[in-house]
Amino acid sequence: DGIAHGIMILVIAMPRPPKCRWVRFIPGTTFFRPVGVPGPQLQEVVLSVEELEALRLKDLEGRDQEQCAASMQISRPTFQRLLESAHRKVAEALTAGKGIRIQGGNFRVRADALQQSPEGTQAGEADGPGAPGPGLEPGSAHWQGPGPAGAPGHGRRCGARRPGWPGPGPGPT
Repeated sequence: DGIAHGIMILVIAMPRPPKCRWVRFIPGTTFFRPVGVPGPQLQEVVLSVEELEALRLKDLEGRDQEQCAASMQISRPTFQRLLESAHRKVAEALTAGKGIRIQGGNFRVRADALQQSPEGTQAGEADGPGAPGPGLEPGSAHWQGPGPAGAPGHGRRCGARRPGWPGPGPGPT
């Protein structure tokens, strides 16, 4: 009777779902390729829409990380990881002669979203609260699924909004 009976319990920790990131810019151009690399030989890196937003806020607008994180409704460490990932992907593409495809992610489009026209100029604000950008289903500014050709698709539908925010609508400002 001096034998101890142990029970081993295996606990599988499921990661929590990623928090939705708010973006304000939907690109009109979603693929960039280096000149002189033949099509069949071209490799590419995929930059998510929220990684592009991190680059835009930090490097183009020159905001500090706290402001960038607040704009995207994420923590500063999460913003730092997004920015590092974006920098790494862009550096890889530039140094290895790879194309850059902007597609997918886990994000919602802010009501005051900027849209880029095919000519590269900003077409102004979205058409009202919760207005979808290119590749978004009308009336559903939080769905980033596959859209028309050239649209940033293959994203995920974000979870519920924060307490106090109404159903599909403008979100943070």
